[in-house]
Amino acid sequence: QAQLVESGGGSVQPGGSLKLSCVVSWLNFRQHCMAWFRQAPQKEREGIAVISSGGGNTHYADSVKDRFTISRDNAENTLYLQMNKLAPEDTGMYYCAARLCISPWSSLTESEYNDWGQGTQVTVSS
Repeated sequence: QAQLVESGGGSVQPGGSLKLSCVVSWLNFRQHCMAWFRQAPQKEREGIAVISSGGGNTHYADSVKDRFTISRDNAENTLYLQMNKLAPEDTGMYYCAARLCISPWSSLTESEYNDWGQGTQVTVSS
C-alpha cells in the first residue's frame, strides 16, 4: 500500500515562505497525478495545486495562484509545494494526495484521490 509522508510545515510570519515535501513509497509514482490539499480550521478541505505525472503540467486554485508552485522529482518519488507570500488565510493542515492520471488530469476533486498523507501543519501569524 502506498505511503505518503509530508514534511516542511511550521510557523511563519505573513509574507514569509515555506517549502513542503511529500515522499511517496511507491513503485509507480510516475504514473500518478499528485496534488496538494489544505484544510483550514472549521472549513472543508480544498484542493490547491495539482501536477501531471511527468511534471510538465500544473494547475492551481485561484487562492494560491502566482504564490505557490507545485513540482515533483520522479527519480526521488517526491512531491513539493513552494509557498511564497504566505498570509494568515493560508493557515491549515496541508495534505498530499495521489490518483491515477486519467482525464481530466487537472482535477482537484477530493473524492477522486485514492491515497493521502497524514498532513503537515502550516501556521501563518504575526
